[in-house]
Amino acid sequence: MEKVIQVHGLSRQEFFDAFDRLEERLTQIESKSPKVKKRSVKELADHCGVAELTVRNWITDGKVKAKRIGRRIFIEEEEFQNALSEIKSIKYKRN
Repeated sequence: MEKVIQVHGLSRQEFFDAFDRLEERLTQIESKSPKVKKRSVKELADHCGVAELTVRNWITDGKVKAKRIGRRIFIEEEEFQNALSEIKSIKYKRN
C-alpha cells in the first residue's frame, strides 16, 4: 500500500520545491553556526583527574564560566581550557 499525504493548495512539484528550499536553508544555518563542545562537570573532572566538587568550586568561585541547561551544568570546552591555564598559572606563581 502506498501512503497518501494530502496538502491543499499546492501541487506535488510545488511541495517538493518548498521542501528543497527548506533543506537548503537548514544546511546554510548549520554551516554558519560553529559547533561548540560542551562538557558536563563529571566529564571535565574525569578529564582533569580532579573531583567533581573541585570543578563545581571553580564554577562557584568564578574561575570557570558555566551554563545551566535544565538541572545540568555544562562548560564550553574552549572556556574551560582558558580557565584551566589561568588556574595553573595562579597555582604555580611565585610570590
